[in-house]
Amino acid sequence: MKSFINEKTGVFPSVCPLDCPDQCGLLLHKEDGRITKVNGDPNHPVTKGNICNKVRNMTHRIYDDKRLKYPLRRVGKKGGGSFERISWQEAIDAITCRWKEIIKEEGPESILPYSFYGNMGNINAEGMDRRFFHRLGASLLDRTICNSAGSAGYRYTMGGSFGIDPEDTVHSKLIIFWGINAVSTNMHQISLAQKARKNGAKIVVIDVHKNQTGRFADWFIPIKPGTDAALALGMMHILFKENRVDEDFLADYTVGHEELRKHVEQYDLKTVSAITGVPSEDIRKLARLYGETTPAFIRIGNGPQHHDNGGMCIRTISCLPALTGQWLHKGGGATKGNSSFLAFNSSKLQRPDLLADKNTRRINMNHLGKVLLESKLEPPVKSLYVYGSNPAVVAPQLNKVRKGLLRDDLFTVVHDLFLTETAKYADIVLPATSSFENTDFYTSYWHHYIQIQQPVIEAYGESKSNTEVFRLLAEGMGFEESELKASDEEMIRDALNEPINSYMEDISFEKLRDHQYLKSNKKPLFPGKLPTPSGKIELYSEAMKKDGYEPLPTYIPLVEEEHPFLFVPGPNHNFLNSTFSNNEKHIELEKEPSVHLNKKDADAIGIQHGELVKLWNERGECHLKANVGDNVLPGVVVSQGLWADTPDKKQLVNSLTPDRLSDMGGGAVFFSGKVSVGKIKKNNA
Repeated sequence: MKSFINEKTGVFPSVCPLDCPDQCGLLLHKEDGRITKVNGDPNHPVTKGNICNKVRNMTHRIYDDKRLKYPLRRVGKKGGGSFERISWQEAIDAITCRWKEIIKEEGPESILPYSFYGNMGNINAEGMDRRFFHRLGASLLDRTICNSAGSAGYRYTMGGSFGIDPEDTVHSKLIIFWGINAVSTNMHQISLAQKARKNGAKIVVIDVHKNQTGRFADWFIPIKPGTDAALALGMMHILFKENRVDEDFLADYTVGHEELRKHVEQYDLKTVSAITGVPSEDIRKLARLYGETTPAFIRIGNGPQHHDNGGMCIRTISCLPALTGQWLHKGGGATKGNSSFLAFNSSKLQRPDLLADKNTRRINMNHLGKVLLESKLEPPVKSLYVYGSNPAVVAPQLNKVRKGLLRDDLFTVVHDLFLTETAKYADIVLPATSSFENTDFYTSYWHHYIQIQQPVIEAYGESKSNTEVFRLLAEGMGFEESELKASDEEMIRDALNEPINSYMEDISFEKLRDHQYLKSNKKPLFPGKLPTPSGKIELYSEAMKKDGYEPLPTYIPLVEEEHPFLFVPGPNHNFLNSTFSNNEKHIELEKEPSVHLNKKDADAIGIQHGELVKLWNERGECHLKANVGDNVLPGVVVSQGLWADTPDKKQLVNSLTPDRLSDMGGGAVFFSGKVSVGKIKKNNA
């Protein structure tokens, strides 16, 4: 395995580790063993040297003075943030000794891992950790906080995470960005759209907020949160009614088109307009534009799936390309994600066979607060091990989570680069390496390239990678299985040993190591057979019916809450979830947290632009600066970004979000909460 650590000066290939669809190729500039500059790799076929400010300023993060250098043990009150330095041996002994006691008293399920993709490297995010916790017998975590609802809905229609190749979207003549602020979260799809626009493409954005992507559009369509499925069904109504569908494609490549044709008769323009807030004539105009333009491409975003009806919403939108036969045209179709093209051998990597009790319980990560406070849970969660995530900021119903983290009988370990908000509640804190210090491989969930990361710099201080720490924990627990001693290279080889996925058949460890990035085999979806029960696009799904869902795309209203405003806490431009929110450079770029209100609502409440306002519900309270205008519809308020906890400010938006689960996939419903908004009295500011 290559390593660039010993080469003190030069320019070295790398890959962006952030949980972002673009997964850029990078070039790291080193002087005297230290990264001095992060550039994009101009030779990468998709990202072509362009990178965002988050990554361009990555050196401010990896060399931040606040970065953890050595293990810490809590001293004083839990949550007080006071720690003392200890050695790695002391840390491993403290963890494993406590876990052995907990297992003896309560059983292994009383230990809960909590992680997500703070680092998208596959072996660090879902490799040795899974092997270790499977062998330990800990509770299994359903990692559903991000895209699980939409993935489930899309899978019912298409059989997996299959979309068009982003590189083909330069040929699109109509591009619809649906519920995605791509300027901030998928910038290279914007670059491709700009090329398509120069070739005559029209760009439409459908969203609840006229953000940077909305301002980029030729036509921005504001919509009420959680009503996207109704708009898609209204489009279908017009497409069928005006004979703007591709009958041959429907006959050859779909099932259920006749049932759908009858079903959408109820979604007339007047009905859909009342639901969505989109004028009837705009619905008709959009449907006709979609019906008469080929190739047409829909980029389906994460936003609409973060609702009570999120799975059905994405399932509904994903049916649209089939109606007009877009999948047969280069540049036509849709993309929710593309991870199925790069699906590796997760069983060989994660080794679920190491789990002795196949009935081990599963805990949904969106219910963390509920689980930590649940008195009747058997066995109770007695230990929490957090890595690659910061639940004290990112988890829904945050006040409940933080109350649970304060439990004196909860033994918490956090492995991170910084003393995060979650780490301040920990008993043991472990310093983590950055991705540039690790060996790993990366698979994009948007473009079709797999990439490798070979270490470029030495580990910072005494920091260690996830894989190294779990090997140490396995040794400390006395586990002897060879799978828990495997090297990083051996785990990558295990993952790439995937005989089932034909899209990966030409990719080997040696080729990846030598070429830095490789593309999956490019095979058109059609003509071909999808991995759905019928082998076709399922407009009517017997599988959904069997699973207890409506088999046809359907609009389902959101859960009612007794507050006047729908609250959508979307992503901002310079953070990625809570990552970068504690770094001064990125805070300087993003400036300050705010909330967008419609001018009519602001006038009714007596709120002025720039004024600090209070948002509240039964879950919590948040103070944000008012951004008054016409960027959102009346009755909707939108904030952007997960800001770091600040003692003198109430800016944690997830203190307001519900911990209900979405209709399918067990996903989070961050965007289906409601709030009240009001002025802050002087003595309450």
